[in-house]
Amino acid sequence: MSLRVPLILFVDDDARLRSLVAAELRSNRYEAIVASNGREALERFRDVTPDIIVTDLAMPESDGFDLIEQVRRESQLPIIVLSVRNSDTEKIRALDLGADDYVVKPFSMPELLARLRAQLRRRPAEAHSILRFPGLVVDIERRRVILDDREIRLTPTELALLELLVSNAGKPVTLAQIVRRVWKGAPGTSFDTVRVHIRSLRRKIEPNAATPRYIATEPWVGYRFIAEPEEE
Repeated sequence: MSLRVPLILFVDDDARLRSLVAAELRSNRYEAIVASNGREALERFRDVTPDIIVTDLAMPESDGFDLIEQVRRESQLPIIVLSVRNSDTEKIRALDLGADDYVVKPFSMPELLARLRAQLRRRPAEAHSILRFPGLVVDIERRRVILDDREIRLTPTELALLELLVSNAGKPVTLAQIVRRVWKGAPGTSFDTVRVHIRSLRRKIEPNAATPRYIATEPWVGYRFIAEPEEE
C-alpha cells in the first residue's frame, strides 16, 4: 500500500482563500499547490500531475469551465468545483464537462475534506467487477445484484442504471449523462424516462424510498449513489 501523500491543486482567484485552503489542506496531511486562474492551473497540472483538482469557476484569463474541458482531454483525475455559482445550469454544465463533484461557497472545510476523501477513494470501475456496499453487492461481470444476501432481479435498463451509479459512487451523475450512457443517446429519451426507471430501481433496492440508503436525488441535476464502499 502506497503511503504517498495526495497532492491537491487548488485553483481560485482569491489570494486569501488560496492561502487559507492550502494551509488547511497541509494541516490535514495533504500536499497542496495553488493557481490563480485556469491557464496557470493547466500549466501546473501538466508540470506536476496532481491527484485531484479543486477549482473555482469565475476567474480571469481562463475560467474553471475551460480548465475542466482542457484537463478532461488529457486525464480522468478527479475534479471538484468550488464555486459561489449555485444555479442548476452552472452545476449541470460543470458536471457535463467532466467535473466529479460540486461544492457551493460559502463552504465548510470539513465538507470539502469529506468530498476530497470520497473522490480519492474512487477507483476505475474497470478494475473492480464486484462492487460491495453495506447490504448490497453488484457483480458487474456476472450481472448479478445481491441485496441483504438475496439475489434480486433487475431489468436490463435497471441494471445498467445501477452499474453506472455504483461505478461513480459518491459522484453526482447528471440526467444527460445517464441518457448518453444507459440509452446511448437514443432519440426521444426524455429525463422523465430516466426518473421512471429510477423509481422502479429504488422500489427494488431501497428499504425505504422516502429516506434513500443508496440512490439520492440531486435536485434538477441527476442522482448520486451515496452508500460508502466497503473496504476490501
